[in-house]
Amino acid sequence: MRANVMKALQKFGSKDLLVVNDAVEVAEELTSDAYKMSFAEWSAQRYDVKTVADLLPEEIVHGPFAQIVRYEGRRVETSLGSSSYDFYKICLQDHNILLTLNKFEGLRLFPFILYIVCHELVHVIRFIKFLQAFEASVDEKLKEESRVHEITRSVLRGGRVEGIEEVFTFYEAWAGDMDKVRDMKSG
Repeated sequence: MRANVMKALQKFGSKDLLVVNDAVEVAEELTSDAYKMSFAEWSAQRYDVKTVADLLPEEIVHGPFAQIVRYEGRRVETSLGSSSYDFYKICLQDHNILLTLNKFEGLRLFPFILYIVCHELVHVIRFIKFLQAFEASVDEKLKEESRVHEITRSVLRGGRVEGIEEVFTFYEAWAGDMDKVRDMKSG
C-alpha cells in the first residue's frame, strides 16, 4: 500500500527538475558566500539534496516543503566509531511544493525552491558549526525556524532574484508571532 501512495504523489517533471537543479546551485553559492566559506570548506560539507523520486518512504512527509534527515556516515574502509560523521539529506517534498505553487498564483518554482533549499542549507550549516543542535525541544525548534527564516531572507535579499519578494510575502508569518508559526505547523 505504501508503494501505491508513493506512486500517487505528484513529482517534479523533467523541466521542473532543471529549474530545481539551477535553484540548488544558486542556493549553494549564495549560502556559502553568506557564511564566507571557501570552495574547499563548502565541498567538505556532507549533505545532499533529493526530490521525492529519490526518497525512501520514511523520508516523505505531508505538509512541509522539505525536511532534513540526519544519517551517520562512515568511510567504507573503517569500522571505528571515531571515523563516523553526520550526513544530512535535504528531502524536497515535490508534492507539497507543487500543491502550494498551484494554490498561490504569485509563487514561481525557481524563487520558491531557491528559498526552500537556502533555508535548509542554513540549517545544515548551523548543525555542522554547532550553532544549533539537531535534536532539540519543540519550543527550541520553533525558535530556530524563526532564526533560520530571518537568515534566509538576509541571504536572499542581496541576490536580487526575480520573484523572491512573493516568496518573502508567503513566508511573512515566520517573521513575526510564534503563535502564527505554531498554527501553520499544526494546520
